[in-house]
Amino acid sequence: MSVQSPTNTSFEVDLLILNGTIVSPSDLIHAPASDIAIKDGKILCVGALQGLFAAKRVIDAKGGYVTPGGIDSHVHLSQQNSIGAVGDKFESGTRSAIAGGTTTVICFAFQAKTDESVLPVVEEYHKKAAGFSYCDYAFHMILTNPTRSIVEQELPILVEQGITSVKLYMTYDALKLGDRQILDVMIAARALGMTTMVHAENADMIALITEQLYEQGKTDPYYHAISRPKISEDEATYRAISMAQLIDAPILLVHISSAVAAKHIKDAQTKLLPIHAETCPQYLYLLSEKLHGENFEGAKHVCSPPLRDSMADLDALWDGIANGTFTILSSDHAPFVFDSPMGKKLGLKDGVSRFTAIPNGLPGIETRMPLLYKGVQAGRISIQKFVEVACANPARLYGLRDKGSIAPGYDADVVIWYKDNDTDFKLFALKNEMLHHNIDYTPFEDMEFGNWPKYTIIRGNVVWARDEGGILGTKTDGQFIRRGKAGLRQPRNKFVNEWIPQYRGRVPNNHE
Repeated sequence: MSVQSPTNTSFEVDLLILNGTIVSPSDLIHAPASDIAIKDGKILCVGALQGLFAAKRVIDAKGGYVTPGGIDSHVHLSQQNSIGAVGDKFESGTRSAIAGGTTTVICFAFQAKTDESVLPVVEEYHKKAAGFSYCDYAFHMILTNPTRSIVEQELPILVEQGITSVKLYMTYDALKLGDRQILDVMIAARALGMTTMVHAENADMIALITEQLYEQGKTDPYYHAISRPKISEDEATYRAISMAQLIDAPILLVHISSAVAAKHIKDAQTKLLPIHAETCPQYLYLLSEKLHGENFEGAKHVCSPPLRDSMADLDALWDGIANGTFTILSSDHAPFVFDSPMGKKLGLKDGVSRFTAIPNGLPGIETRMPLLYKGVQAGRISIQKFVEVACANPARLYGLRDKGSIAPGYDADVVIWYKDNDTDFKLFALKNEMLHHNIDYTPFEDMEFGNWPKYTIIRGNVVWARDEGGILGTKTDGQFIRRGKAGLRQPRNKFVNEWIPQYRGRVPNNHE
């Protein structure tokens, strides 16, 4: 709801937010000390501000939580990979993001095995995103062919360009690296102050099980989950942690789905190793039973790691968010249209299911924040923890220095929620047609929601107003954000013995 400015004072701000409850990872600031003045895209000041400023626009938060804009740091948009393009481009994906309270996305630029340089890849992704993004964006680099020239000459250039993280795969034939390649990248990333992201699943375990399942004729979508058991994630997670410990390299283990893998991570963190972890809403709410279904419907829920079969895993992941095992909560938005021969139905030929041909990935960029908020309402996590893993920690981990906090000088990226039990908000069951992506289904169909972002604000501009027409922003609002180096756990300069890893022929200083 917009109201008239409460004063005629001569100093005018662009936007004044009144009567909310500001949330940080550690505090709640209640009215009247929680007013926010925004000018020129930045937060000017926070406090008891009524009567101090004139404003071009005033929003009454009506007692609802006011959080920093969401940062979704695991998003696949306009990405061409080994099986084709994901279903959302930057325009539709970021439109969906702002409707769900996300103001910044970090997407993946994808190096194919045949690409001998990553620099043209970055240029290509800039062209895909510039002028087609409703929210701010940055890039990670997926490395599938980390040649010596890339590791020694091009990674420093990426850092200069504001791309300070790389993603490595331990699985998928078209993407996976051997342990020695992973170690080489970790050495370089440590020296350069980059974050190494790791998709941890044991490729050989998966290949063996898959081969024998096919021999037995077990090829329906459900067997995707059988082919990738938790132990394959558990082993690879432990191995990735061991490699990181050898190199003293900060890593982020992405989309963790297993309770045992989460325990490996917690044990490493207890030893003060620089290990971070991420999980996603699908692993908090959905079970592998979703992969059953008539008419190939189970294919809608094929992702890797797969959905797990036990509520104990879901509960353990919620506990991992609450106790700090998980640094961030991301969507891993990697959607494919279901009813398309170039989408999920690539895995259906002549009426025969082939789970290995189903594109892996789910839509989730718009539902990420509301699904996590359900955990607040259910008492699983505090609202402060919500802000920590969805907003503040992604900014700190990935070097988004002006984002993730409601404080003077930060970008004015803000989400205003309905006050819980507000009569202005009615409980609803989610339908895919309510969402703003370019995908023909949501894995969270019919799930009930008791809150949703009322306003999404990017640099002081209201881009989403749920009760005032929905999407108000445009596809030219988003800006590329050059990231700095990580602001969370750093190398400890402790090694397993007297050997110290060298980069470019010498022992580097942290960070070059």
